[in-house]
Amino acid sequence: MAGIAILFWYNEWKFTLPTPVPKNYTAVNFGKNISIAKKIPHHDKPLFLHFFNPKCPCSKFNIPYFKELVKKYSNQVDFQIVLMSDKRYTAEQIRNKFDLNIPVLFDSAIALECGVYSTPQAAIIDSKDNLFYRGNYNKSRYCTDGKTKFAEQALNNLLYNNRVAIYDRLALKAYGCALQSCTKN
Repeated sequence: MAGIAILFWYNEWKFTLPTPVPKNYTAVNFGKNISIAKKIPHHDKPLFLHFFNPKCPCSKFNIPYFKELVKKYSNQVDFQIVLMSDKRYTAEQIRNKFDLNIPVLFDSAIALECGVYSTPQAAIIDSKDNLFYRGNYNKSRYCTDGKTKFAEQALNNLLYNNRVAIYDRLALKAYGCALQSCTKN
């Protein structure tokens, strides 16, 4: 029992720590034009990119909240999943995990251009292909804290023209699975 308790505690504890910033990481500022967005099929609406790895526990816990966002905002925003995994999955397998019929992208260059280095992360690109937000969904991996629904706050800021939004430091510091280590789980 003690071993199980220690394992549970360790797994909980390690995901409360920020994801280490990779040595070769280049920060991407909000407002930067995301050129790869021109290659992603979307309309004149903002684009919400969900960076997801099926092996990442935090990504798995995030699925219900992401589905909630899609249902709430799909008339105003184009949602797409960006798969970040070395294991081969089909778009249909990923859509089935989410029980959503939205596009699944398999291009890791999108993460690099948006400045994403962990999963789950959200990147919101405005209708002019500029990065509006990149960060966490919530301060909790279970996405249960209503006061810190950062991705939803960012969506509302964009949709209701609050261009000078100020985000909590927890919104912008990556938590979850590092991209390079997600594939080792």
